[in-house]
Amino acid sequence: MLSPHGDQDLTPAVGSQTDIAPLGCRGAKPGHERTADEDIDPVQWDRIAKDTDFKALVRRKMRLIVPATIFFIVYYFLLPIGVGWFPGLMEKKVWGDVNLAYAYALSQFFMAWILAAIYVAAAAGWDKSEHALLRKFGVEHK
Repeated sequence: MLSPHGDQDLTPAVGSQTDIAPLGCRGAKPGHERTADEDIDPVQWDRIAKDTDFKALVRRKMRLIVPATIFFIVYYFLLPIGVGWFPGLMEKKVWGDVNLAYAYALSQFFMAWILAAIYVAAAAGWDKSEHALLRKFGVEHK
């Protein structure tokens, strides 16, 4: 099919602006349009990572996160282990027709909520420490 101009290029007939950037773009460039020089991060992350306050913050976080994760995994897998290796114990009725396996499975919801609440409370303190650390290095927190 020929275009109105007699050639095979249909772009003019369609009226599509295929390779034309919109003119008059105002404001900051979107992240995907920045050049490498424009995208340089002014924060000296290496200096922050070497700071004793930063290392102390990481240690405080790990003192909660690692034990809480281990506790969660052990607590979670005790149910299938108990049902598989100790079925008689897990079939024991604890309240009406509810057996120990069902009660334990229900307790996992509460355990997860409690762990989440503990984490949220601790994270609030970590956030304050992070803000103080960033101010120490002259970084404006967003």
